[in-house]
Amino acid sequence: MASELTVLFRRLRTWAMLLALAAIPILIAAAVKLTSRPATPGRGPLFLDRITQNGLFVAVTALVVSVPLFLPLTVGVVAGDTIAGEASLGTLRYLLLAPAGRVRLLLVKYTGAVVFCAAATATVTTAGALAGVALFPVGPVTLLSGDTIDVGESVVRSLLIAAYITVSLLGLSAIGLMISTFTDVPVGAMAATVVLSVVSQVLDNLPQLDWLHPWLFSHYWLGFADLLRQPISWTSFGDNALLQAGYIAVCGAVAYGKFSTKDVLS
Repeated sequence: MASELTVLFRRLRTWAMLLALAAIPILIAAAVKLTSRPATPGRGPLFLDRITQNGLFVAVTALVVSVPLFLPLTVGVVAGDTIAGEASLGTLRYLLLAPAGRVRLLLVKYTGAVVFCAAATATVTTAGALAGVALFPVGPVTLLSGDTIDVGESVVRSLLIAAYITVSLLGLSAIGLMISTFTDVPVGAMAATVVLSVVSQVLDNLPQLDWLHPWLFSHYWLGFADLLRQPISWTSFGDNALLQAGYIAVCGAVAYGKFSTKDVLS
């Protein structure tokens, strides 16, 4: 496992994606700071109009902006490369010479993708917090329920939101791993994973498909608003975790079924 994470985080591509994610909250904070006109409530991303009043909202706003596209894009690149990347380099056959076999390899590759999900979300959250503290005043936060919490508790809420989004991306990671077992072309697996994330969000916005929405892996991605109420409502967190667990189980089973019979020695 350690060697897999070492390889993942030694790649320039990984650090380039993390730096690009870190740039998102910095650009948001700089744009708000430099503009002479305050943001109109209801216009732009959620919480954008509150940034000038409290810099702690930079991180949350950046996460709202990143969830639909930027985070799934980076996760899709990493997850899609898990197996297909090794196959394209010709190293997959050597990895399978170890006695642990294919199941362990799948678990190690998926764990690496999960760690990247956490790192990507943490990057956006940390960069947003630092940019907010540097450019705007920081103080007690008014929640969506109208209650006010101190700075310490607001930091805890931000960490909970980051954890929520990390969990949200686990199903997409499993999908990427599954697709990666079907091809030796990593770019194809990456593209398919990202396209599926976009398709899922498009379908989730079609009222004619209300019956399908609870089954889409992206359905609860923006449900973390419940963590900004007093008291915290854990319903969305639980529903989201259960949905992602279902995708992990199904996609993991399909990935195992395909990979266990995949000819990688010819």
